Amino acid sequence: MKAEPAVQRRLLDLAGVDTELNRLQHRRTSLPEHAELTAAEAAVRTAKDAVVEAETNASDLDRDIRRIERDVDGVRSRTARDNELLAGAGIGAKQASELQHELETLARRQSVLEDEQLEIMEQREALEAHLGHARAALDAAEKEIATITERRDTALADIDAGETGRRRARDEVVATLPEDLLAAYERRRAQQGTGAALLLARRCQACRLDLDRTAISALKAAAPDEIVHCEECGVILVRTPESGL
Repeated sequence: MKAEPAVQRRLLDLAGVDTELNRLQHRRTSLPEHAELTAAEAAVRTAKDAVVEAETNASDLDRDIRRIERDVDGVRSRTARDNELLAGAGIGAKQASELQHELETLARRQSVLEDEQLEIMEQREALEAHLGHARAALDAAEKEIATITERRDTALADIDAGETGRRRARDEVVATLPEDLLAAYERRRAQQGTGAALLLARRCQACRLDLDRTAISALKAAAPDEIVHCEECGVILVRTPESGL
């Protein structure tokens, strides 16, 4: 395959654009915001679980408080009724004794219930503070996701703009290349990751290896318009006065 040296040099422009596109693609996939978002989303899930757990525990305690309040109300009603019976006329000594015994039992029961109620209310108060902290942590985690997402979207928009410009430049270079030369370049790029590279001071700028004497002799003997390749990595080598031939 043959191509004028000036045309071959345009392969370096194409390779440069492709290198930039590869760099932009690598940047797209390796943005630190991707890992930060993963961590922030995990933090949100953890915070949501903590809020749900605290809300569930609070609901359980509220149910216990209502149950105790009903029990206390029942004891108070029974106490009031017994006191009313005890104060009434026509009550016998045996019944009075039984009522008095029941009032003492009700008093002890009320005391136990009120102690239990106080303990649960203290737990509920402490849990309310914990729930407040959990909700604040969830709010902070969600705001962190929003902040990171904004940074990521800004970075991706910058990459998109860069890629658009580079693809436009690539199309302009491609339009100036013969189809067979472009096809050879694309095959090498698919195989090696780089389609063409400069031969600088007898070193391939793709694989960064110095060519041996045999290869240099062959390159010297090749016509300027002949397409040559690096014997080490196979890319198209572009020769210039700086190639050291």
